[in-house]
Amino acid sequence: MALSKPTFLTHLKTLTTKHHHRAPPSFLSLRLLSFATPEEAAAERRRRKRRLSLEPPLNSVRPQSQPRPNPQNPNPNPNAPKIPEHVSALTGNRLNLHNRILKLIRENDLDEAALLTRHSIYSNCKPTIFTCNSVMAAQLRQWRYSDLLSLHRFITQAGVAANVVTHNLLINAYMDCRKTDTALDYYKQLINDAPFNPSPTTYRIIVRGLVDNNKVDRALELKDEMLSKGFAPDPIVYSYVMLGEAKNGKADGVFALYEELKEKLGGAVSDGVVYGSVMKGYFLRGMEKEAMECYKEACGEGSKIKMSAVAFNYMLDALSKNGKFEEAVELFGRMMAEHSPPKRLSVNLGSFNVMVDAYCSQGRFTEAIEIFKNMGEKRCSPDTLSYNNLIEQLCNNDMLAEGEELYKGMSEKGVSPDEFTFVLLMDACFKENRPDDAAAYYKKMIESKLRPNLAVYNRLVDGLVKVGKVDEAKSFFDMMVGKLRMDDASYQFIMKALFDIGKHDEVLKTIGAMLREDASDFSTDLQEFVREELGKVGREGDLTKLMEDVEREKAEAAAREAEAAEKAKASARAAVSSLIPSKLFGNKEGDEDSPNAAESTSMDGEAKDGKEEESVGQTAVENSSVDASLTEAIKGETVLEAEVINESLSDRVEA
Repeated sequence: MALSKPTFLTHLKTLTTKHHHRAPPSFLSLRLLSFATPEEAAAERRRRKRRLSLEPPLNSVRPQSQPRPNPQNPNPNPNAPKIPEHVSALTGNRLNLHNRILKLIRENDLDEAALLTRHSIYSNCKPTIFTCNSVMAAQLRQWRYSDLLSLHRFITQAGVAANVVTHNLLINAYMDCRKTDTALDYYKQLINDAPFNPSPTTYRIIVRGLVDNNKVDRALELKDEMLSKGFAPDPIVYSYVMLGEAKNGKADGVFALYEELKEKLGGAVSDGVVYGSVMKGYFLRGMEKEAMECYKEACGEGSKIKMSAVAFNYMLDALSKNGKFEEAVELFGRMMAEHSPPKRLSVNLGSFNVMVDAYCSQGRFTEAIEIFKNMGEKRCSPDTLSYNNLIEQLCNNDMLAEGEELYKGMSEKGVSPDEFTFVLLMDACFKENRPDDAAAYYKKMIESKLRPNLAVYNRLVDGLVKVGKVDEAKSFFDMMVGKLRMDDASYQFIMKALFDIGKHDEVLKTIGAMLREDASDFSTDLQEFVREELGKVGREGDLTKLMEDVEREKAEAAAREAEAAEKAKASARAAVSSLIPSKLFGNKEGDEDSPNAAESTSMDGEAKDGKEEESVGQTAVENSSVDASLTEAIKGETVLEAEVINESLSDRVEA
């Protein structure tokens, strides 16, 4: 279609018109890929810095949501239990400290390990609860219960939060010390106050401790309580209770628990730890055939029952104590052959202890000693309990020399003897008519910083007195009287021995020391005993005179102390009075009533007018001397005199 002329001309004008593009906004500067010179680049950087300093960033203009503060309890409970640290806290320097302490434990230097733990509590590298538990576990293994409780008390006061392992160690210590009530109270505290639940190991420790202390009924209650709290039936817990029932001769209780465990597990029990108790139950019923069938079922070829070292030990014990010694020896040989740590652990320290008892029960002591010495071949180390067990067997069968040889070898193995070790040797020496050696063992026990109780002391002095060594018995009495809480029987025994050999003055000397130390130790029964013995030689009045003399000495000593205190007060009063006018101590009224009071007052006024400037210059020196005397006066004087001195000091300062 043809265009009209005006329209065509307008179209041509449009085509020839220059089009101008809109300039970009001023805030978007053109950024080239590079600058011609370094100076231009530097100028651009300076320009951008100035612009950023003038214009705030965009994120500061945008509305931002304020972070919500974490809600905190404004009044936290200071008695709330602390949450124990996680194992992830054992890193860095704390891990290095942990390894250092573990090295000390492996070297059997428990004193240094405990000391390092204590010193590190308040250092920049605080030990974790896992480190503290390692030290306490080592102390528990060596029966150092007092050190364990002391360390636990220390870390508790230092604010180290305990975990379930800490509680288990403490309960185990109380159970070993036969303080079952304390252990159960601590268990209740764990249930009620701890921020975590007890573990299956907790119940194993408690049940075993109750069974060892002949409280099987309470152990059964704990077993039921464990199940009521949702824990799975534990064959180890059942094995402890079954052992307690077998120990009490209750075969029906053993089988009732075994059937209950099978019902709870829904079939056969695959853990062999319970089958030793089942065998004992059969032996109690006189069912030897069924007992051996149970043994073959658990330990025979192709058996699917898992036998650990503990399970084997229960089998060994059941066989050796029920007339099956040969079978026990055969089983022990199999255990030794299968033992291949760390892949297979079929022998432990308990295995050797059971076999030592088995050989000793057969009168084969030489083989028992050989078995004991071969313990190291299977990477088992004897402890103090193992040594005591064998030494007791030897001493009870007139083999003291072999027992002493074992005692001498304890130091080579790094095992420390305890009180029971020395008591065994002491009793055996008395039995062999060797009282001097018995006394030497008692001295070694004291030198080893062990603490024998009163019963051990009584056995020592009784053995010495029986062989006529009264003077040696008296020396041990003097050694232990300050360390033991002697009872009337102990006092009467040593006094009777001295009376029998005519040493009445020695008895009176001992009584005098008792009265001067603690008169309550000299009870009425003891007084009657002494009066009766002295009356046999016509010296009844010596005791009365001694008691009167001691009372007079105490009264004189009290009077001397009171006199010394009065002298100290008088000297302090004299020192103060030499520095402060006497009118401050009660003579002020007398001076005012005297006829020369007015004259002295006027003279004082004139002197004051003439020496005012001089007194101002001396005020500081006088105040310092009065302050020193005031300090000494307050230490030695009464409150009233101190108040008088204060008033005098204030008067002098105002002047």
